[in-house]
Amino acid sequence: MQLFDFSLKINGFDIDKAKLALSKIQAKNDLEFADYVTNQKKGITLFHLANNAFYRSFVKVADADDWSSIPVMTKRHLQQPLEQRLSVGYKLKNVYVNKTSGSSGDPFIFAKDKWCHALTWAEIMNRFDWYGINFNTSKQARFYGIPLDKKGYYKERLKDWFSNRYRFSVFDLSDVAFSKTLKTFSSTKFEYINGYTSPIVQFAKYLKRRNVILNSICPTLRVAIVTSEMLFDDDKALLEEQFGLPIVNEYGASELDLIAFQNSDGEWQVNSETLYVEILDSDNNILPYGEEGRIVITSLYNKAHPFIRYDIGDIGILDEKSTLRKPILKKLVGRTNDIALLPSGKKAAGLTFYYITKSVIENDGNVSEFIIEQIALDAFVIKFVSREPLSSEQKDSIAKAMEQYLEPGISITFKRVDVLDRTKSGKLKQFTSYIN
Repeated sequence: MQLFDFSLKINGFDIDKAKLALSKIQAKNDLEFADYVTNQKKGITLFHLANNAFYRSFVKVADADDWSSIPVMTKRHLQQPLEQRLSVGYKLKNVYVNKTSGSSGDPFIFAKDKWCHALTWAEIMNRFDWYGINFNTSKQARFYGIPLDKKGYYKERLKDWFSNRYRFSVFDLSDVAFSKTLKTFSSTKFEYINGYTSPIVQFAKYLKRRNVILNSICPTLRVAIVTSEMLFDDDKALLEEQFGLPIVNEYGASELDLIAFQNSDGEWQVNSETLYVEILDSDNNILPYGEEGRIVITSLYNKAHPFIRYDIGDIGILDEKSTLRKPILKKLVGRTNDIALLPSGKKAAGLTFYYITKSVIENDGNVSEFIIEQIALDAFVIKFVSREPLSSEQKDSIAKAMEQYLEPGISITFKRVDVLDRTKSGKLKQFTSYIN
């Protein structure tokens, strides 16, 4: 029995029809596909201008035939009651409702109509199928957060059962917890791993300390798919070594869809079937392929709620070899609210600090996790979990690296903690500025 498909259908998501629709989109030739994108962009914009009072008040004046005249919306525009943002004919009882994780600092509740959400699942299932994963039959080892209230907890557990997956806690990353995790892998025929990057990396570090290769313990494993947090090259190498599996990088947003998924050539292939992705500069001008800017996305099917030229809050680059049919995300730089402003007026991506520090303090395996917080223009706090305190030499090396890559005069405080705070969803925010 196709239990996962069945669970979607009983909730009103016509997955069979959505899979067929997606296959027809993918079968279009290049000219047909270009017309399809143009028509979908115009069609969804005209729909919301005609049927959504919130969007009409937001747009004010725009021409659906002139895409550059369509204003860019941000998460803060959407921080008002959901009922005020729904299109005519859509109510809370007949749409899919969820909320963003809040890891961007601008959480909000959103809605998707059921056809749009069915297409989202068709897209996800299509991409996972690239690696032989079938949501109805393939057992998933899931590293995600879970609500701690009784109702939310059991609701997620029920969804896990229907989805043929076993969920591991991302809130307890101790060796004791990972010992139980490893035991579960040894007795369960998992086919793939899916979840947040940081806890999966921590599990790989545990395996390295134990000198264990995961697919020797669980030989049914095919692939590990990480999402929601940055995956650094050295962490990917660690995962490949300790899992003995291909590592696939996924990029998505709950309010939109799967945005990009690593293909068999190692490219981060952007979803061009149900989304339209642009890279814009600070003045909302479209940048050519190869240039860095804000990632702005249009949901081509969501009639319940407008996500048209929606600034997701991330910074990235589309590869020069991208095409309309097959855009390639060359690089995901970080979030726009993860920018550090320095005393000289210089700006730097927050992940620059994280990357510099990571190269120094993780070499010997003592530090398992760390985050960086900016508390003033010239003051940063590094919070870390480790078996032993950092040496004065390590601290000096980090301070020198900061000056070398950024600028002199930066003050760094080191704070050793037992556990790092995560968002309610279980994500670890690697850099946070409290001055922007």
